[in-house]
Amino acid sequence: MSAVSHKDLANAIRALAMDAVQQANSGHPGMPMGMADVATVLFTKFLKFDPKTPTWADRDRFVLSAGHGSMLQYALMYLTGYEDITLDEIKNFRQLHARTAGHPEYGHAAGIETTTGPLGQGIANAVGMALAERILNARFGNDVVDHYTYTIAGDGCLMEGISHEAISMAGHLKLDRLIVLFDDNGITIDGSTDVSVSDDQLARFKASGWDVSACDGHDAEAVEKAIAAAKLTDKPSLIACKTTIGYGSPAKAGKSSSHGSPLGDDEIKLTKDAIGWAHGPFDIPAEILDAWRAAGSRGQADRDAWNTRMASIDAAKRAEFERGQAGELKDGWKEALNAFKKQTSEAQEKTATRKSSELVLNVLTEAIPEMLGGSADLTGSNNTKAKGMEGIQAGSYENSYVYYGVREHGMAAAMNGIALHGGLIPYGATFLVFTDYCRPSMRLSALMGLRVGYVMTHDSIGLGEDGPTHQPVEHLAALRVIPNMHVFRPCDTVETAEAWALTLEHTNTPSTMALTRQGLPILRTEHTEENLTAKGGYVLREAEGGERKVTLMASGSEVEIMMNARDALQAEGIPTAVVSMPCMELFDAQPLDYRLSVLGEGAARVACEAALRDSWDKYLGIKGSFIGMNGFGASAPIADLYKHFGITSEAVVEAAKGQLEA
Repeated sequence: MSAVSHKDLANAIRALAMDAVQQANSGHPGMPMGMADVATVLFTKFLKFDPKTPTWADRDRFVLSAGHGSMLQYALMYLTGYEDITLDEIKNFRQLHARTAGHPEYGHAAGIETTTGPLGQGIANAVGMALAERILNARFGNDVVDHYTYTIAGDGCLMEGISHEAISMAGHLKLDRLIVLFDDNGITIDGSTDVSVSDDQLARFKASGWDVSACDGHDAEAVEKAIAAAKLTDKPSLIACKTTIGYGSPAKAGKSSSHGSPLGDDEIKLTKDAIGWAHGPFDIPAEILDAWRAAGSRGQADRDAWNTRMASIDAAKRAEFERGQAGELKDGWKEALNAFKKQTSEAQEKTATRKSSELVLNVLTEAIPEMLGGSADLTGSNNTKAKGMEGIQAGSYENSYVYYGVREHGMAAAMNGIALHGGLIPYGATFLVFTDYCRPSMRLSALMGLRVGYVMTHDSIGLGEDGPTHQPVEHLAALRVIPNMHVFRPCDTVETAEAWALTLEHTNTPSTMALTRQGLPILRTEHTEENLTAKGGYVLREAEGGERKVTLMASGSEVEIMMNARDALQAEGIPTAVVSMPCMELFDAQPLDYRLSVLGEGAARVACEAALRDSWDKYLGIKGSFIGMNGFGASAPIADLYKHFGITSEAVVEAAKGQLEA
């Protein structure tokens, strides 16, 4: 065992990376080869983890932000003994059904903390993880929560704009349990970074309140000293590790040619000769694998000590921590929410759904303490700060509200990290139009199946005078096409409450709530404990006076318009039903017979939404009519805008009659 050197351990990573990429004829060998020394020091000397218990709550988190270098992570996982990553998985790198996807995918293998690949996302996720650690540490103490978050990031990660948002937030909050290892190799796909960037990254991070240092990334002792020093600071830390991409390759080291292509059989042989690795493809000598497995077993003592501490703490405190980690909701929240629904139906107060959401949050956050709110500098407009919530600041992590600042993209990615960490349920907010800034992170929420709540207010031209730059028209359609994303657009306070319930109950699906600025009447005036929004769409008002002739469908603020149109059509003896469609994704998941009964077979169909038509075509068929937007909005008071764009009950009535007369 003592004969195995650091060089041997690091070269095992390099060999597996070269061999796997070559066999797949696809991948990125250069980064794993360059960062093998740094990763070896981290995993053998510092990282607190236990491959036999990969979801242990107090483990250190490791995030490979430079996800294209996925073979670095897979090699480390195989070598240290994670059961999900076998040598066969390494050999099947990038193949169908393999756990070893082209980029690390959360859920494919225990030990992969997050899905990375879109550059900058990982470092922003890591900020969320580090924040979650500090919050839970403040609530449960050092005996329960006391760990670090490490991330490896490359030049590309730090060029992406999201990295600025992430590092600014981390520095402001003094997230001292966050350590970023910068793969400072000076190479991107286009070649030397000199062609595209000249930032002083250390100065940039220092200006954002980080502790910064630099070291030779191929000097194991220097890397060890740098990480040890970073753990002693009261700030987040950046360590710029100067490395050579494709380290050891005679022809491709230090060149972009090693970044995203196999080295080739001949170059692999020359590289193995150069680094002193005299072993065939995927051949890891037993003594080297044993040394790696010994490194992987280091964390068992820490995990056992943690289990002992957990067994000795107050039983109620332990149960509360374990409940949060399991993602289970505290008893009593449904009863509290149903009482609120009943009160709302009886009071029938006209309310903007953004305000409705705040009223719901007042109930839910009291019943569910792990809910963690926030807003991207629009707290007063988004109404996301519930009664009793206080803002988290550096050194005051026990609170439950995050002022994310004007950092929509960073907020969304950090919320993913918070959800991935476990123990908290994050929700955050901005205007619906700014989901364009959040969208890459929202897509990853859906891809990973995370319970994240996106509260998006000012949902249509109904926001009024701020004009077309702030009026979303295409955003509902854009969000509705993201797989595994629930998009809720409630028509009143009752539906808003039901949408929040579903956001909490669906633990593997993120939710977007599109909420109004303008006041809306209570349309659900008869209380029921059944969550009608759970079906996605339902008949809000049945047709009267005979067989249904017309079905009027809408979401959100336009349901009121449909109710008025129904009254007019009914007055003319035309039996008309109104369908509220708060969540198309849930409606589409219902049995066909239910959907047909709601839409009304043979009835004329009209849909209305203060947005583009695209989402509604599947319900309208060839003959159906749509009342809504076909371009951008304008700056004017709300009433003038709806009249100008023809989103009125009169237009709905005319469209319905036109179909009946055709």
